[in-house]
Amino acid sequence: MQVITSIRAMQACALRWKRAGVRVGFVPTMGYLHEGHLSLVRLARAEADVVVVSIFVNPTQFLPGEDLEKYPRDLERDRRLCEGARVDVIFAPAADEMYVPGHSVAVEETELSQGLCGASRPGHFRGVTTVVAKLFNIVLPNVAVFGAKDYQQAAVIKRMVRDLNFPLKIVVAPILREADGLAMSSRNKYLVGALRNDALVLRHSLEKARAEVRKSSRPIPAARLKTKLKRFIERTPAARLDYVEFFDPDTLVPVRNVTPGTHLALAVFIGKTRLIDNARL
Repeated sequence: MQVITSIRAMQACALRWKRAGVRVGFVPTMGYLHEGHLSLVRLARAEADVVVVSIFVNPTQFLPGEDLEKYPRDLERDRRLCEGARVDVIFAPAADEMYVPGHSVAVEETELSQGLCGASRPGHFRGVTTVVAKLFNIVLPNVAVFGAKDYQQAAVIKRMVRDLNFPLKIVVAPILREADGLAMSSRNKYLVGALRNDALVLRHSLEKARAEVRKSSRPIPAARLKTKLKRFIERTPAARLDYVEFFDPDTLVPVRNVTPGTHLALAVFIGKTRLIDNARL
């Protein structure tokens, strides 16, 4: 397994593969890998001849005051996990390699990115689409794998690929959860002591919404169910709701009434740690 830090070296490698007809699978990450990431690697391996994992904490998708500086990093640990998962190349550039001084071009999706996390983190998805577009141009993958935990992100990336004619396939992998149901996330490292148990309120909220839909013979007003979930979440000592939204799974447009097939996404601060989760009801 190679670790490449230079854009020029990564592109040269990608171009050699392309000339040789090698199919490339790609898993973009911000590092501090866990089993959820490794499940994406396995899917990429099934779709491709070689697999590239990028490890890059992208500064342009963090807002002022967020956890850019303290975001967990451990490249040596990530290297061992990638080696065990039969990754062929880790691409781990520095920030000043990815963003040259005076850079002034960005990629922005203007429809699917407006609500949900886009509303509470303005500018976040502009940073995501910009860095992912850059990574696609560097790695030149045939297929890229993203996780369904970041449901809106996956939808935005799929729209970018469609609208800008990137010649690759996007695969969205199911959410992987811990044994107690908490969605796997690098930020779970922040959850110490009672916060780890309090974080389960996200999973319990999804289950509560599912139960409400199952027992109702009629559509449920979304506003009423939002209020119920907000009260439920805020009974947890360390929890503070960022948003809860019910929406069409294809368009991400909020719905007035919740029915089977409606999608639910929520973001909750557990102490200072912002966690997200989602589910089809």
